[in-house]
Amino acid sequence: MSRSVVYARRAAATVALGVLAVGCQDSAREEAARGGATPPSPTATASATAPSPSPVATTAANTAEVCREVDRAIVAGSRRIATDSAASVSRDLTGEQVADQLRRNLAKLADDVRAQARRAADPQIRALIEDTAERIDAGSRAPRPAAWMDATFTGIPPKLTRECRA
Repeated sequence: MSRSVVYARRAAATVALGVLAVGCQDSAREEAARGGATPPSPTATASATAPSPSPVATTAANTAEVCREVDRAIVAGSRRIATDSAASVSRDLTGEQVADQLRRNLAKLADDVRAQARRAADPQIRALIEDTAERIDAGSRAPRPAAWMDATFTGIPPKLTRECRA
C-alpha cells in the first residue's frame, strides 16, 4: 500500500474521531439552550390561553435547533468519513479512489450543512453556517482532501461550538 493511501486513511480517521469527540458537546449545548430546565409538558404547552412566544424567543429556539442539527450533520458526516476510510482498507482502494471518496463525503456534508443554513432565522447564524458549508465545499474540491481535513476541517467544529448559539 502506498504511503499516500496510508496517510489519507489515517488523516481521515483521525479527523473524524476528533470531530466525533467535539460532537459530544451537542448534549451540553442542548441543555444550555433549554436553560438547564426540563422541557414543559405537552399539556402545559397546549393551553389556549398561553401567550405567543416573542420573536426573540422564537429566533433563539430556531438558532438552538439549527445549531444542534448542524452539529448532528457534522458528526454524521464524520462517521461516514471514518467508516468509508476503514472500509477502504478491505477494498484495497488506490490513493486517488480514497481521495475521491473523501471528496464525495465532504460534498454531501456541505450540502447537509447548507440545508440547515436555509432554516436559520438569525441572519448572523445563517451567514456562519453558510460560511461553514463553503469551507467544507472547499475541502471537497481540494487536490489533497485528507491534508485539507488535517489543516482546516479540524477547526470547524470548535468554531461552531463557540459561535453558533442564540
